[in-house]
Amino acid sequence: MSSRGEMLADPNSALKAEQGSSRPDDEALIKVTGRMKWFDATRGFGFLVSDQVKGDVLVHFSILREHDRRSLPEGAVVECLVAELDRGLQARKILSIDLSEAVNPDHHQPSASNSQRVDPSQLLDEAGDFEPVRVKWFNRLKGYGFLVREEDDSQDIFVHMETVRRGGLGDLEPDQPLNARIASGRKGPLAVEVEPR
Repeated sequence: MSSRGEMLADPNSALKAEQGSSRPDDEALIKVTGRMKWFDATRGFGFLVSDQVKGDVLVHFSILREHDRRSLPEGAVVECLVAELDRGLQARKILSIDLSEAVNPDHHQPSASNSQRVDPSQLLDEAGDFEPVRVKWFNRLKGYGFLVREEDDSQDIFVHMETVRRGGLGDLEPDQPLNARIASGRKGPLAVEVEPR
């Protein structure tokens, strides 16, 4: 049995106590921290992704009520208790919500961050020549990752999935060598063009 399966079959007593009396006694819960991939407030559900489990985790609006919310913004970091059901993973209880990295923390207001978000292709004219970089880490589900320069790995270089796709790449692996053109974004170095090396 996999370690994940063992966790689901044998949760520790603290998690069992947190699951509450409304859940069947045989429903095992695991604690997962993940990032909201998307949430459709009209349909009342969304999905989060986490490196701790395989597959997306369904988040239904009904478990957000105790946090006085009906939805969650993309990018919100959520700690929750998750059950493995026949149809996949589902969040059963939200333990904490961190909106500090959310794309649009106040989902009731028009997004200021969307208008401020930098499209890497708009910075092509400001970018330097191609230079050797390597992948620090990349998560295709989250849609972004970080590169580092070959000569100086002290500063992370943000790379978006769209930039990777434009470079003809489907996914990136840690330590994979690439060439990248880098520009200065609002939050630091940003890869605006990448190519295989």
